[in-house]
Amino acid sequence: MITQAPRGTQDWYGDTMYKRTVIEKICREAAKNYNIKEIITPVFEHTVLFQRGVGETTDVVQKEMYTFDDKGNRSITLKPEGTAGAIRAYLEHNMYAEPQPVKLFYVTPAFRYEKPQSGRLRQHHQFGVEMVGSSSPMVEVELISLISTIIKNLGLKDTKLHINSIGCANCRKEYNKALYAYLKSHEGELCETCKERMEKNPLRVLDCKVDAGKGVIENAPRTIDYLDDECKQHFEELKSMLTELNIPFEVDTGIVRGLDYYTKTVFEFVDSEGFTLCGGGRYDGLIKEIDEKHDIPSAGFGMGIERIIYFLEKEGVELPSEEKPKLYVGILGKEARARAYTIVNELRQKGVVVETDYMDRSVKAQMKYANKIGAQYTVIVGDNELQAGCANVKNMENGETKEVKLDEIADYLS
Repeated sequence: MITQAPRGTQDWYGDTMYKRTVIEKICREAAKNYNIKEIITPVFEHTVLFQRGVGETTDVVQKEMYTFDDKGNRSITLKPEGTAGAIRAYLEHNMYAEPQPVKLFYVTPAFRYEKPQSGRLRQHHQFGVEMVGSSSPMVEVELISLISTIIKNLGLKDTKLHINSIGCANCRKEYNKALYAYLKSHEGELCETCKERMEKNPLRVLDCKVDAGKGVIENAPRTIDYLDDECKQHFEELKSMLTELNIPFEVDTGIVRGLDYYTKTVFEFVDSEGFTLCGGGRYDGLIKEIDEKHDIPSAGFGMGIERIIYFLEKEGVELPSEEKPKLYVGILGKEARARAYTIVNELRQKGVVVETDYMDRSVKAQMKYANKIGAQYTVIVGDNELQAGCANVKNMENGETKEVKLDEIADYLS
């Protein structure tokens, strides 16, 4: 071997690839039912997009981005999340001129340089949704409803919705003053990174991962106590609609999310151990941060595919089994090979999942292989079968055989 896959990445194949395919299918089908259209954006963007959009004081920008200069000396970053790129595309292609809200979903790779662990890799994959153009709390309700539908369709049980409000720019001013005063009085207990963040963006201190300052953070002032009337009303309406929809939730004042663009509603779906499946919320100031000419409200969420697989395995949830070949066409003799493969191809064109021999195995070895791959039926095609125009099709489950015309096998299997 010349090399191995880089740390924090993985190859997708076999059963894991199948699980990912099923998960993406469930997500796409749910998005379709909510009339959300797919968008694909580049895997890399100009670095300034994430510095302005995600926030220069976040862990993502300060510690986790894969940033490099290209051959034209432009600073380029592999996307650490999907929102900024989708919003950039919304602006660049004048989607604000279309009927609002614009509802977009994506399945995208994302890159963050962090310590690899279960459900968290340096290259991971996100299913995400962005809804742009409406300031109504119904947007957050729709996002939460969509996630709840996906969780139900996946078969997950141990997840609960946690919600919070971190207010808008207006009430955040008063909150930041109170938070700064509190943090300043406990400055000696904070890590060096948080001491710096305290001066630039006090809210980011609440996202600290260092255990030494946990006690300070737990007793810090809460955003929900500093909401202005508009933000209070927005949050109350959100809770009322979730109650009406029978979506259980818990108000968790510790949620602030790790990206600077969030305003008002933030939410996470977590398990009983506090492990996060997905998170999102509202970010009404993001578009203006990217393009000062536009001030358009938006909201969204991101859900990691690897994180979903982790949750499925943790709960022991079995996804629907992968479809096995309907038929294995065995070949007896080289003379029959071309005609046998013609039959295979014709059956595939009719939608039948068919497998055949490519290894010049004996008939006995071919039958063993057919059983190993789970073929539901088998048939052997040789000179005699070609001359007769029919062959014995065997049901591998009960051992029964039936003589069927070669050109009627597809009808027999349907």
